[in-house]
Amino acid sequence: MSRLTPPKKEELDPIEIASRDEISALQLERLQWSVGHAYNNVPLFRSRFDEAGVHPSDLNSLQDLAKMPFCNKQDLRDNYPFGMFAVPRKDIVRLHASSGTTGRATVVAYTQKDIDNWADLVARSIRASGGRAEHMVHVTYGYGLFTGGLGAHYGAERLGCTVVPFGGGQTERQVQLINDFKPDIIMVTPSYMMALAEEFDRQGLIPENLHLKQVYLVLNHGARPCAPKLKTDLIWMRWISMAFQK
Repeated sequence: MSRLTPPKKEELDPIEIASRDEISALQLERLQWSVGHAYNNVPLFRSRFDEAGVHPSDLNSLQDLAKMPFCNKQDLRDNYPFGMFAVPRKDIVRLHASSGTTGRATVVAYTQKDIDNWADLVARSIRASGGRAEHMVHVTYGYGLFTGGLGAHYGAERLGCTVVPFGGGQTERQVQLINDFKPDIIMVTPSYMMALAEEFDRQGLIPENLHLKQVYLVLNHGARPCAPKLKTDLIWMRWISMAFQK
């Protein structure tokens, strides 16, 4: 196992090496568009702004965001399924939703531009971690209404990687394919990384023989919270820690 090589400056997109002022200006420009778009197309947003006595035109700096009213998860539930959409349903190319285990599911809609932006950002994130087009990526996030699997998948493909779209579960089979296919990168939640690591140990697989160069999102704790103890366990677990020591 070995580390992936961080990207060189010339490989980065202009926004990735922009100054703080350039980033702030772009953030304000996009925020102004988003707030205005929501105000003009989502009745709940419009009513919240009107009740608060503010208007999208009042957003003249990033600090003005503090004046803007917000929606919350209950608003998404109360307007289930499509009441919060800011574009016509015909412009939606994909729907995702939460599991609904703690209440009515929250629904999120994506236009084609949303999907493209998502893929670009995930590709940049993988590249920032050292991923390259020649690498193979094993995706363990769930596919379906959960956004994780398809989000990771499209981003890795956008970068040009070979993707193994396994999804969640079937831990013994996952470990078999990781050992057989020898992916360079695995995209995984912290808790499931523990399950995979335990299965590797159970099967007696030797860390030095693994081809994995990057346990992607373990240190960033993507998809769910990670308690300090779990973080420590993950980093120092024998076969994971070797990826960061060589």
